[in-house]
Amino acid sequence: MTATVTAPAPTTTSPPVTASAPVTAPAPAAASVFWESRLYSDPNSAPTADGGQAAGRGWDAPAYDGVDDQLADSRSRLLRVSARAAYQEVLYGRAVLVDIRPAAQRAVEGEVAAHLGPLVVERNVLEWRFDPRSAARRPEAGFDTRVIVLCQEGYTSSLAADALLRLGIRRATDVVGGFRAWREVGLPVAA
Repeated sequence: MTATVTAPAPTTTSPPVTASAPVTAPAPAAASVFWESRLYSDPNSAPTADGGQAAGRGWDAPAYDGVDDQLADSRSRLLRVSARAAYQEVLYGRAVLVDIRPAAQRAVEGEVAAHLGPLVVERNVLEWRFDPRSAARRPEAGFDTRVIVLCQEGYTSSLAADALLRLGIRRATDVVGGFRAWREVGLPVAA
């Protein structure tokens, strides 16, 4: 829903409206009227269900100067591991390896060898599967579970591992270089 605001036509008793003069729309009759428009146009008026002011992060959440800045911020909280280190942790049962790549990408690029027990959890459901509070969680989900996230090149996995950290899964991290690095150093892949 878009509202168009126009300035009143100038009269002889008031000065004409110029580009530098602010034009404001009249306030809605009730707090809940046109809340959809206000939600996307006024960061200070995001309403709650009862018509009050919303609390929480909302517009006060951090903003990034591009995706590289967001990636750097995510990685600042991670203790990332090499492909070899991830392999050792998984081999000795100290971590769960989670491949978040889509099926089409796994089909083209390959997969981690099945005997290592990698979990395939596509990115769009990762948080629900590993948040211990979620009704859709996997049995492995836990705040102390060592989750090592794997994507193709180690970019998406950093953002995903950071999302898990923010949910309280404090030992989540990702593989530097992703599956490509895993394959390049000769670690086991599916035949």
